[in-house]
Amino acid sequence: MKLKDQTNVSAALKGTKYRNFPMVPRVIFGSGCFDQLGEILLPARKHAQAPMIFLVDDVFEGKTLMGRIPAIMEDRIILISAREEPRTGQVDALVRRIRSESPYPPSGIVGIGGGTLLDLAKAVAIMINNEGPTEAYQGWDLVRHPAVYHVGVPTLSGTGAEVSRTTVLLGPDRKLGINSDHTPFDQVVLDPDLTLGVPREQWFYTGMDCFIHCVESLNGGYINAFSRSYGEKAMELCQEVFLGDLSPEESRENLMMASWHGGMSIAYSQVGVAHALSYGLSYVLHIPHGLGNCLVFQHLSEFYPEGVRLFERMMKKQGIVLPEGFCSGLPEEELDLMAQVALEMEPLWENALGEGWREQVGPERIKDIYRKI
Repeated sequence: MKLKDQTNVSAALKGTKYRNFPMVPRVIFGSGCFDQLGEILLPARKHAQAPMIFLVDDVFEGKTLMGRIPAIMEDRIILISAREEPRTGQVDALVRRIRSESPYPPSGIVGIGGGTLLDLAKAVAIMINNEGPTEAYQGWDLVRHPAVYHVGVPTLSGTGAEVSRTTVLLGPDRKLGINSDHTPFDQVVLDPDLTLGVPREQWFYTGMDCFIHCVESLNGGYINAFSRSYGEKAMELCQEVFLGDLSPEESRENLMMASWHGGMSIAYSQVGVAHALSYGLSYVLHIPHGLGNCLVFQHLSEFYPEGVRLFERMMKKQGIVLPEGFCSGLPEEELDLMAQVALEMEPLWENALGEGWREQVGPERIKDIYRKI
C-alpha cells in the first residue's frame, strides 16, 4: 500500500476553487499570560447579567488555577471530567444547563483544559446559537449560525484543538467532528506554565498526537506549501522536544508551539490512517485519543515507515512502554464496528491512499491491525 502520489494530486487540483479557511483572530503567548484573561474577556461581556461560562477540567479542582479564573458577577465555572472523550449528548446537556441557569444568553464560553475541554467549549459555543441535537452537526459545513464568543486555554500541548476548525465528538452512531468556519476560537491563550505537572505518559501521548498528524499531513495527497510550512515546523519542534535535550521550560514552550503549528498544518491538509483507526478504538473501547493514536501508529510502518522509526526512537528516549492487550479476545462484532467507524473517515483514507483507497484497504486488513493492539 503506497501513499498517494503528490505530483498527481497537485496536477488534479489545478483550476479548482480554493477554500477560504478562517483562523483564530487573536492569540496571546507567554509564561504567565493566563493572568491577562480577565482583561481579554472584558470587551466581550455583553452586560452584567450575561455570564461568561468557564468549562474547566476537573483535575484543577482545589488547585491554585481555580483562584486565578476571572469569574465575576453572574459568571459560572463548570468542572468537567476529561477522562472520557466529549460526546454529543454531553454537549446537549451542557447547553440545556446553561440556558436554564440564566435568563440571558452567555457572553461567551471559555474552555480551560486539554483537547476534550477545548472541543467541548467549541461545540457548546456553536450549539448555544443553533437548534437541534448536536449530532445533527457532525460533518462538514453544517452549522447555520455563528457561535457565541469563545476562548480556548490549553493546559496540554499536542492536540491542535486550540487552532483547528473542528470539534471532534463521539455521537450515538459515529465519532466525527463538527467541521465549520464557525468552530475556531475567537481568542486563544497560550501559557506554557499551565502544562506544568502533566503526568509523563499523558504528556507523551498528547504530544504524539501532534507528531502523528504531522506525519500524516506531510505524507498525504492533500499537502501543499501552506500546510507543509506549518507541518515541517511542527515536526522539527516535536523532534527537539522528544529527541533533544531541552530544559523543562524550553520543552513546554516548544511543544505548545508544535501543537499550534501542527493544528495549522491540517487547515489545508488532512490527517490519515492512524487517526482513522484511532477513531474506531475510541468509539468502541473509549481509549483516549492520544493513546489510541500511539497504539495504532506503532503498527503502521507499511504506511509511514520513516514516521514509525522516529516514533520508536522517541518512545525509547522518553522511556515509554505502550500498554497491550486492548483487543485481545475482543468479540468479532466489536472488531467489525471498529472497522466500520474507521472506514467512515473517507477524507482521511483518501488523503493517505488516494481516490482508489477502497481497493487497497478493507475491513479485514483493518481488523488485522486492531488484533495486534
